[in-house]
Amino acid sequence: MRIVVISPESRDPREIPAMARFFDAGLERYHVRKPSWAAPDLEAWLIGLPEAWRPKIILHGHQPLVERLGLGGRHDRDGEPGDGSMPRAASRSCHDVPSLRRLLGEDGSILFGPVFPSISKPGYGPAADFPWYGLWALLKQRRRAGAADARVQARVLAIGGITAQRLSRCAEVGFDGAAVHGAVWGDPDPARAFARIRDEAARLEDARDAA
Repeated sequence: MRIVVISPESRDPREIPAMARFFDAGLERYHVRKPSWAAPDLEAWLIGLPEAWRPKIILHGHQPLVERLGLGGRHDRDGEPGDGSMPRAASRSCHDVPSLRRLLGEDGSILFGPVFPSISKPGYGPAADFPWYGLWALLKQRRRAGAADARVQARVLAIGGITAQRLSRCAEVGFDGAAVHGAVWGDPDPARAFARIRDEAARLEDARDAA
């Protein structure tokens, strides 16, 4: 299962040291989401990071910085058309099964949720009638299609309230991985929290491969 980490929204002195440990531990994608930052502030912050990290960074907002700085790609919100002059989004948010069905043929990753009650945003979470069965059926159908057609490439990652303990439920439904935020930044040691989640994801992936 792929794990991606979403950044804290505001300045956090732990962030850059934690990023170094995330990448050393094998993190492939780090989502930078800082909605209150102006483009010049965000650009200056990104320029201050090691250049080797840039291909692993997915940017939420201020899309021109993606190409200017050689970042790994941009993230689009659900229903956001994006800029037609730019390459297709590396990842996209999605909140309902019909929209997910339309997006499955695209490249990149789809962040679907919220799946569980948010850790960082109290009161935000899935509806009482969250479509667990419809989601499971769609992801099962997608796996079958992918086995027969290599062009089915989109990864579907769970988002919202993800913890190491909840990853097993994500695996049962058929998610390819998860995006984590509150479980990492809410821990005094974000890198340690990420390691727990990464290790559980690897265990579940091994179990899936052995099944």
